[in-house]
Amino acid sequence: MNDTAGDPLNTLEILVEQVQAMWAGLVALLPSLVIAILFLIVTWIVARFATNIAERLTAKTAMRPSLRELVETLVKIAIWTVGLLIALTILLPDLTPGSLVAGLGVGTVAIGFAFQDIFENFLAGILIMIREKMRIGDYISCEGIEGRVEQIMLRETHVRKMSNELTIVPNSILFKNPVEILTDRQQRRHEVIVGVSYDTDLEEASSVIRSALEASDATDDQKPIDIFACEFNSSSVDFKLRWWAGSTQRDMHESRDVVIRLVKRALDDAGIEIPFPYRTHTFKEAIPVASAAD
Repeated sequence: MNDTAGDPLNTLEILVEQVQAMWAGLVALLPSLVIAILFLIVTWIVARFATNIAERLTAKTAMRPSLRELVETLVKIAIWTVGLLIALTILLPDLTPGSLVAGLGVGTVAIGFAFQDIFENFLAGILIMIREKMRIGDYISCEGIEGRVEQIMLRETHVRKMSNELTIVPNSILFKNPVEILTDRQQRRHEVIVGVSYDTDLEEASSVIRSALEASDATDDQKPIDIFACEFNSSSVDFKLRWWAGSTQRDMHESRDVVIRLVKRALDDAGIEIPFPYRTHTFKEAIPVASAAD
């Protein structure tokens, strides 16, 4: 009985036959490979040409820059997707468009589960760019994140804090949660609380405060100034002052600074006291603890 299974020469012959078969297949595939590469080059040229046309068309509109970049990116992705599908069909004739699309469908589901957060942020970025609100330069507040919108990208938004730190926010957070756009209008309403002592004539105090606010350049004289007695506090009757001024954070700080200074000076000149908060438990008394012998 001859045992040829472990013959090194027989194994070498099998490997040589397999290499020859692979080389023959590569040579047979070479024309299709050249055609597929040429088609990809044509796809690249068409994608650049279509992107330039999209750039020129969107430049004539009032679309925001980030949205124009999105349109150009989507045009490029669509052309490259079609080009790659056709190139694969040329390279592998047995691969029909139907089977390729079906395979892509199954692969897309698997990729979708694996990269759910990435796709969620990507889709949220597209929707944020499409809607008109929240433009670059707006001052926003969302989920404890507050600052000026510096850049809106497909997956994330850059928010610059007033202290100059940069916060990179996933777009899904800005899309799924309420966002306060503080600079949506040139002006917004500001408020501050001021208290007067209980022996003060409230009508007089209100008149003094109103005169101070109306004489200030920090408030908009075209919109009403509200002065409401709002609360009986522990040591004062509190007024809530509301006025309109610039919407940026610096406008808010500057306006509040001017208003507080003017109101304090006006109340002092009128002899109206702004009392200190009264605290009933400022000091703790040492209470002896009864011993077991007592």
